[in-house]
Amino acid sequence: MIVGVLRETAPGERRVALVPQSVPPLAKAGLEVLVERGAGLAAGYPDAEYEGKGAGLAGRDEVLAKADILVMVTGPGTAAGTAVLAACRRGQVVIALQDPLGNPAGTQAMARAGLTAFSLELMPRITRAQSMDVLSSMATVAGYQAVLEAAARLPRLFPMMMTAAGTLAPAKAFVVGVGVAGLQAIATAKRLGAVVEAYDVRPAVKDQVVSVGARFVEFDLPTKDAEDKGGYAKAQSDEFIRRQQEQMQAVVARNDVVITTAAIPGRKAPVLVTAPMVAAMAPGSVIVDLAAERGGNCELTRADEVVTAHGVTILGPTDLVSRKPYHASQMFAKNVETFLRHLLKDGALACDLQDEITAGTLLCQDGDVVHPRLREMLGLGAPAPEGE
Repeated sequence: MIVGVLRETAPGERRVALVPQSVPPLAKAGLEVLVERGAGLAAGYPDAEYEGKGAGLAGRDEVLAKADILVMVTGPGTAAGTAVLAACRRGQVVIALQDPLGNPAGTQAMARAGLTAFSLELMPRITRAQSMDVLSSMATVAGYQAVLEAAARLPRLFPMMMTAAGTLAPAKAFVVGVGVAGLQAIATAKRLGAVVEAYDVRPAVKDQVVSVGARFVEFDLPTKDAEDKGGYAKAQSDEFIRRQQEQMQAVVARNDVVITTAAIPGRKAPVLVTAPMVAAMAPGSVIVDLAAERGGNCELTRADEVVTAHGVTILGPTDLVSRKPYHASQMFAKNVETFLRHLLKDGALACDLQDEITAGTLLCQDGDVVHPRLREMLGLGAPAPEGE
């Protein structure tokens, strides 16, 4: 079977789905890798490196025509992937980020086109799937980069310094949402010398926050049902969010940097930092909103824009991961490589729906949407019994 790697065409996307180091293990598994010329250049992987590891090089049309499996960062199920969808052929397998919960119509379009599509966002949060978890890998990069963006904008230094001109007080940073991105943001801010505190609706993450050197902020809020079975924070009531905002205001006001990472899969991001909170911050402070793509955790965030309000700079980047494309691609590729090998059986792709990983990520097959949650979102009802 041939695995095709396309050059990404989504605006601002610099990652590549497989890196040269991915080629030998896939070849050992019985797969041939065919890469579109220039696919890895923006990420720092020239064509010669792919050839040196045994991959073939071809033009885009040839890759699309020959590949049995297409691996991409931004797949044809996304709003940005319609051009790729039109170029795919029936029966092809596509493995990528597909934004199924944000754009369910894209999954239906892939089904109509006859694709077998897997969504990397829907990887189950179970132990044996950790090595395939693209979202966690990319969140690591995003959390790191968010702190660098804040440090570049903040008009003060992060670390405490004792100089001949006097002692410089360290910057104070507050991280809201302690998933993978939040933990990496905490660790990075600490490495740069900031005094860090963090908050999450899930009290179980307190030990993780303390372990990376931050202070865990606790509010007087009910947290018994804060986490779903997949480990994600659950959506909360309007009253809960109102009380959360009231208690958070003083914490936001005393920090120079606020980094927000709170997101609910398939839902609009909760507003945690209000306009009055921003107004209470010291001039020159910086907010980096990692939930900008889903509406933002800050009331004043605008996706991919820099907003200045009350002397505070509010960043809403949606391309943080692509700003470090070399290592982001390396991590993404390792996840994809592992997932591909998981799907293979005797050198062929096997869609075993009794397997939790396969069933959890398979969106459509044989012209039909098969993922239960997507079928519900699209109003398709229960799938027909097998054999009908």
